[in-house]
Amino acid sequence: MTTISRLQRSSCTKFLQNEGCSRPLYRLRTRSYHSYEHDQPAPFNPTEEAILSASIAHVPSHGFTITALTEGAKDAGYLGVSTNLFPKGAFDLVNYHLVTQRLALKDRVQYREPKLGVGAKVKTLALERLSANKPIIHRWQDALAIMAQPSNVPTSIAELARLSDEIWFLAGDTSVDSSWYTKRASLSAIYASAEVFMTQDQSPDFVETERFFDRRLEDIRAVGTSAENVAQWVNFTGHALTNVLRSKGVRI
Repeated sequence: MTTISRLQRSSCTKFLQNEGCSRPLYRLRTRSYHSYEHDQPAPFNPTEEAILSASIAHVPSHGFTITALTEGAKDAGYLGVSTNLFPKGAFDLVNYHLVTQRLALKDRVQYREPKLGVGAKVKTLALERLSANKPIIHRWQDALAIMAQPSNVPTSIAELARLSDEIWFLAGDTSVDSSWYTKRASLSAIYASAEVFMTQDQSPDFVETERFFDRRLEDIRAVGTSAENVAQWVNFTGHALTNVLRSKGVRI
């Protein structure tokens, strides 16, 4: 099984099963990373925040690379060797983008229609998160390849899971049955596939990416919400993503 397939299948399995979890099911539904539920420490310390936030500005020119980190460190007033603070190198920069954009969702999205349904809110939130990739979309295939490296897969899976949960939470999902897991597993797969599609999208304002996202939503509605069906669909989607990335020269 390929790395991308393992990433998505593993993400699905973690959501669909509670085996081996040290916390009971109800604890999983009140995760501490929802900052508006509890006061939480910042995900990055002040030095990391200063360097990483400055480095992001260099991603359009240099990509998610040590060069971008070095330039960011200099901009933040640190020596270039300060990049040693980031043992995973380029992946630390990718992860910073993932984490900060997820946390920003709750403040960025304003619903025009007060009675908007949960499903419509999920779509709005997911598309807003995708839009945050626009400035660096020409660098995102490289970012996906970095995330797919075996040593980075666990963190990548965890962050994709957090994003999916954050979106459903912000949308007002109140599920307490097994659909809590299948919804999040399905959204994880749909979002990941939309990110890959977006790297190839040449349409104005990425309108084709939105249409692609809509089609994948319809696919999962047709599949249903049973754990077995969702797992099969996620596995198929993972293989498709792998083939697309390889066709673009990404080594996975």
